[in-house]
Amino acid sequence: MLRFLPRNIGIWITAYAKQKLTRLAHRPSLERPLHVLFCFVDHYEPRWDKPPREQEDARVQYWLNNYPVYADGFTDSDGHKPKHSFFFPWDEYEAEHIEHLACLCEAGYGEIEIHLHHHDDSAEGFRQKMLDFKRVLHEDHRGALPVDERGEPKYAFIHGNWCLNNSRPDGLWCGVDNESEILVETGCYVDMTMPSAPSDTQTRTINSVHYSGDYDGRPGCHDRGEPVSFNSPRKDKLMLIQGPLLFNWARRSMGIMPRIENGEIDGDNPPRAERVPLWVKAGVCVEGKPDWVFVKIHTHGAPEANAAAVLGESGCAMHAELARLYKDDPRCRLHYVSAREMANIARAAEDGKTGDPNDYRDYELCVAPRFAQPGQRQPAAPTQGAAPAPAPATAVAGR
Repeated sequence: MLRFLPRNIGIWITAYAKQKLTRLAHRPSLERPLHVLFCFVDHYEPRWDKPPREQEDARVQYWLNNYPVYADGFTDSDGHKPKHSFFFPWDEYEAEHIEHLACLCEAGYGEIEIHLHHHDDSAEGFRQKMLDFKRVLHEDHRGALPVDERGEPKYAFIHGNWCLNNSRPDGLWCGVDNESEILVETGCYVDMTMPSAPSDTQTRTINSVHYSGDYDGRPGCHDRGEPVSFNSPRKDKLMLIQGPLLFNWARRSMGIMPRIENGEIDGDNPPRAERVPLWVKAGVCVEGKPDWVFVKIHTHGAPEANAAAVLGESGCAMHAELARLYKDDPRCRLHYVSAREMANIARAAEDGKTGDPNDYRDYELCVAPRFAQPGQRQPAAPTQGAAPAPAPATAVAGR
């Protein structure tokens, strides 16, 4: 009967109910302070809805003009400003747009990662796309990606149209069942696609930091997996850090049904202050380390209405509420983190590290020298060189 529930709620409501019951039965005595790690990831698509080139450029310029003004008004418990993780799509590659975003990143306002829309692809085609875009960002854009201790570029990933591992039931907008394996092989250190609700690509695993399940010849191997656990051996699989997925009972459809809270920010659902505690309540964490709470929210920030929601009054209200609840309260600490920093901190927890997660922002992966800020760990000398960029993949309209 669950499959007949509206908005694909039947996919994940059983997991949601189990989480609620488990937490009621086993309320942990939380170590204090409670550390809230806040990460804002952006499916950043200036070509959204295929506008004229002038509008694309204006969308990017809006962020260049307004993000510093917005972010300069807030700091976390460590003195860091909000950090935006721009997941730029290879199928919409425009060198000038990347360089403009790099200006923000050089000033400490964020980092650049990889996004992709594709359709009816092959495993080899997907592998080559990831290698090509990784090389272009690292070489042609002077180290735009994070690097490991050897200076090798790594990347975080978000799948366009939510269809990681070909998870859409009708097979559209992907075609590659074993993407998790290929992502690890090509240097992906974390996937941040989920949650996708109310899409039918939503996984049954929710509110989790976990490893993708083994590929067994079927699509959607990330639907289930093994939790990333505190002080536990690592797995040679794709780590997924999910955003919050739960019900907002304070906002109801037709005054009856609760709305889905999935951490998405757009013009129709701006980041109202009331949403902030729900993101923390979702309890996304490394298993066994509940005092480090991972809050990953997402947007498609380039279109005008969404940009206004993120950078306008509602976005400022969100940060004010974050500060009130988790910075000003002496029992809590607020940490603005990039996708890279969040993944580093998850790795540190997996290795049994404790204390202040601020100490582990550069635990394994750090920004290339171009983007390093004072006090950041410097990588080993990265590989150098440049090669002509191949033509990017054909764009696929979607999210």
